Amino acid sequence: MVKRIELDNGVRILAEHISSVRSVSIGVWIGTGSRFETKEENGISHFLEHMFFKGTKTRTAAEIAESFDSIGGQVNAFTSKEYTCYYAKVLDDHAGYAVDVLADMFFNSVFDEVELQKEKNVVFEEIKMVDDTPDDIVHDLLSEASYKSHSLGYPILGTVDTLETFNGDSLREYMSRFYTGDHVVISVAGNITDEVIEQLKETFSNVSPTTYQHQDEKPVFSPTSIVRKKETEQAHLCLGYPGLAIGEKNVYALVLLNNLLGGSMSSRLFQEIRERRGLCYSVFSYHSSYQDSGMLTIYAATAHSQLDDLTKALQETAFTLADVGMTEKELKNGKEQLKGSLMLSLESTNSRMSRNGKNELLLKKHRSLDEIVDEIDNVSLTQVNQLAATILKEKPSVSLINSTGMLPQSLVQ
Repeated sequence: MVKRIELDNGVRILAEHISSVRSVSIGVWIGTGSRFETKEENGISHFLEHMFFKGTKTRTAAEIAESFDSIGGQVNAFTSKEYTCYYAKVLDDHAGYAVDVLADMFFNSVFDEVELQKEKNVVFEEIKMVDDTPDDIVHDLLSEASYKSHSLGYPILGTVDTLETFNGDSLREYMSRFYTGDHVVISVAGNITDEVIEQLKETFSNVSPTTYQHQDEKPVFSPTSIVRKKETEQAHLCLGYPGLAIGEKNVYALVLLNNLLGGSMSSRLFQEIRERRGLCYSVFSYHSSYQDSGMLTIYAATAHSQLDDLTKALQETAFTLADVGMTEKELKNGKEQLKGSLMLSLESTNSRMSRNGKNELLLKKHRSLDEIVDEIDNVSLTQVNQLAATILKEKPSVSLINSTGMLPQSLVQ
């Protein structure tokens, strides 16, 4: 059972007590990411995440790291397009101490100029690393192709040019807009005590109330193409189809569709492209849901000489699924697979913390496991097949990295 507490300043605390474990996972979730940035400040959410680990008024960067190592805990953070999360997992005896350190990072980070310059260089190297990894960067290129100038198409890491402009003042100004009451969710799961809940309430009551409301237009999916010329051993290809926003009624039908298309070893793409035709080692699909839109992505990589064969095979597989649909047996297997992965994931306190934090931040509601299982069981074959016929017959957006910088003939329309 998830307990929800809303403070006077708008901060929400989600607590799920699990008495059978000896760990506690704590996440500080902020409702901002690259989507909420201007073009000029692209990458600031991610850079701010880095700087939270670089020293506070009372702890150096080394002391922050040692704080968790000394108690056998874990601390980390990540930035996405629509949210940022700082989190820790510790033994229940150390939960109060972990809250203290995370709060110190949140409220008291100093953004020292020397540390700021060093961390800029770290992120520069991170950007270069991604640029050197075609199976990573091709997904960023697909977002850019699909959403064009909309901020949902911005890279989470930002660019070298935007990163150069960040300083302590710009980080503090960005925090004043987004690190405020209504945008902050504290999610904690595990063997929690009442003392820890009271500590969270007292500590995060100091977050400033929200005064800034971001104005954002709904993105329009654009079936355009981006091709990057790069000398690689393989061609890396993504096809993007319009998907569903988080919380839409058909989202579980789309999850089941994706699972059959390319979400598992028994999927159509894996069996047809890899097992039957032997065209690639890596082929899969996934669905990304955002607040008001979504995208179904197919990824595959192959030798440059086989790229045209690969693209034809990918499209044939997608078209066949759109035309013929899935079978009752495939639907039943997909439902069991989805329920199994859901239940297994909830054996981890970190997974429960993440699930509750994201649900509160993006959906503002929490469903029991039984309610979710009922939703999955109630998905009909007609729902899935109608989605397949609608989505997979759309013209896809395309991102490609290959040695020629040209689209294969099968994608030129």
